[in-house]
Amino acid sequence: MSDLQHEIKQLIIDALGLEDMGPDDIGSDQTLFGEGLGLDSVDALELGLAIQKRFGVKIDADSKDTRKHFANVNSLAAFVSAQRAA
Repeated sequence: MSDLQHEIKQLIIDALGLEDMGPDDIGSDQTLFGEGLGLDSVDALELGLAIQKRFGVKIDADSKDTRKHFANVNSLAAFVSAQRAA
């Protein structure tokens, strides 16, 4: 697991108050919403704001790609890396 993936996992836990979980409890390929981790639309908003604040990236809520970026920790890490490089 990369440092960025670990940081994103910890951010998910902190931002959403998942106190009974640790970073190792979240699989990098695990779906974050629905059947996976079980996050919902309110969680998506909170997580989006936390990611913008922590990493200084812009997230366009209206973009059709946003759902793809938030699919799992791996896709979030790739999105944050790409935004940082831009």
